[in-house]
Amino acid sequence: MRIDGGLPSVLARVPATAAALERQGYDGAWCGEVNHDPFLPLVLAAEHTSRLEIGTCIAVAFARNPMSVAQLGWDLQAYSQGRFVLGLGSQVRPHIEKRFGMPWGQPVSRMREFILALRAIWASWQDGTPLRFEGEFFTHTLMTPTFVPEPHPYGQPRIFVAAVGTAMTRMCGEVADGMHTHAFTTRRYLQEVTLPALAEGLTRAGRGRGDVQVCYPAFVATGRTAAEVEVAADAMRQRIAFYGSTPAYRGVLDLHGWGELQTELRALSLRGEWAAMGKLIDDEVLDAFAVVGPLDTLADRVRERFEGVVDRLMFSLPEGTPAETVTAVLEAVRGPRAG
Repeated sequence: MRIDGGLPSVLARVPATAAALERQGYDGAWCGEVNHDPFLPLVLAAEHTSRLEIGTCIAVAFARNPMSVAQLGWDLQAYSQGRFVLGLGSQVRPHIEKRFGMPWGQPVSRMREFILALRAIWASWQDGTPLRFEGEFFTHTLMTPTFVPEPHPYGQPRIFVAAVGTAMTRMCGEVADGMHTHAFTTRRYLQEVTLPALAEGLTRAGRGRGDVQVCYPAFVATGRTAAEVEVAADAMRQRIAFYGSTPAYRGVLDLHGWGELQTELRALSLRGEWAAMGKLIDDEVLDAFAVVGPLDTLADRVRERFEGVVDRLMFSLPEGTPAETVTAVLEAVRGPRAG
């Protein structure tokens, strides 16, 4: 497994964080789109590292168009010397229509076309292929020499897509280079729902499992003492409860026979009883969603949970953990390297 960390979205904090992640031995670092632009931090991360892969996890695709994203991706791929990964997500209808003022509809088909349009644009820049992309949602048929960016030797960026439902997951298997799973996912859900749907898409496209990297942002509650672990576990109960209150994620709970928990959590959230929600997450539910344990046992627990299931993990250790401890945990999670 490759192990990734997270980048802050506040630009002033990016250089030191990115350099530290690389020194500690992380393989990659992701920046999400929440209350800041997700691409600008990656410029700084690329500048202050030499090995670390960098990517968006995620950038909202439907808030943009393929041409504007193609330019960002091309420049970041060149500046990072081939270390950039474009992670895209669809977001949900209210945000696309009411926050971004953009059209919504058929998100799976629209995302597939977005990816194909990006690759057509990049091919026109890389190989001189005439740009003749005409789809249902996007049309790109004009590319004059003035607007073609400088060539570079690093190829097209890889494209990862965030998927929750089985239809988007199948689409990842068909056309994406990777898939970002949602953190509100258990090992059982991955094995019984997510990976079979991904396999369907791969089969449809005549591709193999090695053609798509599955990335998972793991819930981890740890610490150096029992007291620290307990504090981290309580915070994780609240986080799980928040996600569990969302109707769109009920399917994960249903698989485990916990569907009514979603109903209870939803009712509490509508009443604003946030503290009470965490108390509904018992040890069995906590253990299904999170890896919980002291730092000195964490690596074994993480490997037991995820080895052979996902290709990339994203998790962080408590603030203040010594750098040498972080490095040791990452190496133990990876296990012996070939050669």
